[in-house]
Order: sequence, then structure tokens, then C-alpha cells
Amino acid sequence: MDDTLTEPGGIVRLFVEAPLGQGAQLELGAPQAHYLLHVMRAKEGDLLCLFNGRHGEWRARISAVAKRGCAVRCERQIGPQTHGPDVWLVFAPVKKTPADYLVQKATELGVRRLQPVLTRRTIARRVNLERMRANAIEAAEQSGRRDVPDVSPLREIEEVLRGWPQERRLVFCDEAGDAPPLAEALQTAPPSVWAVLTGPEGGFEPLERDALRKLSFVVPVSLGERILRADTAALAALAIWQAILGDFGRSAISARRAP
Repeated sequence: MDDTLTEPGGIVRLFVEAPLGQGAQLELGAPQAHYLLHVMRAKEGDLLCLFNGRHGEWRARISAVAKRGCAVRCERQIGPQTHGPDVWLVFAPVKKTPADYLVQKATELGVRRLQPVLTRRTIARRVNLERMRANAIEAAEQSGRRDVPDVSPLREIEEVLRGWPQERRLVFCDEAGDAPPLAEALQTAPPSVWAVLTGPEGGFEPLERDALRKLSFVVPVSLGERILRADTAALAALAIWQAILGDFGRSAISARRAP
């Protein structure tokens, strides 16, 4: 029997920064060692899985336990490096608890980059990048992803748009405008890479909305008749994008089934 996935209570997955490969030995820091040994009650000789976003996923074994850390040794690769669909989330920061939830769920939904932006009505004017990164890592560990989204520093939305890559279409979730439903817009759009833009709790100001609609790469869309919270709107838009163009969709399922 393959013991990779049959450890009591399920296998632990950990993200690490170090290179992974056959026989590689890693020293886990205090936080990960504490989680592994005291939360998950693992012991020397137990199995776990490691990934770093570059070298696939590896089965490893706890090779030594010390007072404040432990060592693990890679035994074999159990999966190649994979990445989710190339979609970014550009969002105005929200309060701490909804922000944690948003980052976690966006990671589960496969987002490749998280880009917080300041708009005129943004209430939360600061973001904790370390906290965002930690939430993204935890969600990747729990969801089975073999990569972690890039977490970009907070920037003014005008600055982000000035340097925007023209080949990447930007879905603008416009709660106040006359725009087609998101699913309809995606089904009729030409092939492209994508990003989703959602605003702050108070929405975009009229001048911001007008400026966004004038940009050639922006696709204004509607998320329906109800006014959604900022974090709800972001996750709803990502789920719809995934269903139409991402790895929730029929084309992705067909591709996975192809020999």
C-alpha cells in the first residue's frame, strides 16, 4: 500500500522556501515544527508532504526532532509542479477579518496574483503583506495547491493601471453601471489572460468608473441586481470566471481527460 496518503488523520502538507529534491534534508523553523509536532502530534519517522511552488510536491519523512525544531528528508516526488489558471485579483483592501477570508478563498479559487489597490473610497488604507502571505500559504497547504499566489504591495489604482500589461484583460465589476452579466461577457470575449477588479465598501467614485471604462483592456461587467459586499463580489466574480474560463470549466475538464 502506498503510505503517502494513508497516515492516521491524513497527511500534513507544508510549504517551504528551500529547494526540494531526492534526499534533500531541511530544517523546519520553530513555527512549522511546533505545528507539526504539537498541533498535529507528529513524531520522528512520520510522513508529510512538502511543496515550494517550484519543484513539485514531495513525500518527506521527519528524520530528527529537537527541542525547538525538526529535520525532514525528501524521499520521492509525488507530483510535478503545477500552477492554476493565470488570473489575478485586483482589489481594494477591506477590514482585517474579511481581508483574511478573501485572501484564503481567493487562493482556494486558484488566483495567481493578489494585488491590493487604493481607490478614493478605500477605508482600509494599509495592508499587512506578511499576514496576507501567511493566509495564502495556509490556504494553499489545505487546498492541495502546489503553488502560492504572488502577494504584491499596496499601490494606488492609477499607478497599477498605468503599468498594466495590455494583453491582460481586466474585468471591472461595476455595481453602478449598465454592463452585461459577467458570464455573458466572458463567453463572448476573445482568448486572453485575465484579472478581476473589485472596489471598496463604498464602491468606485463616478470619475474612477468613467476612467476605467475608457481603458481598452477593461471589460465592465455586472454581478447582478443585488449589491454585494466587497469581499463577496470578488469571490463571486472569481467563481464565475473559473466556471467559464478556468479549471472549473468544461474545456478544462475535457483537457484533463484527454490522453
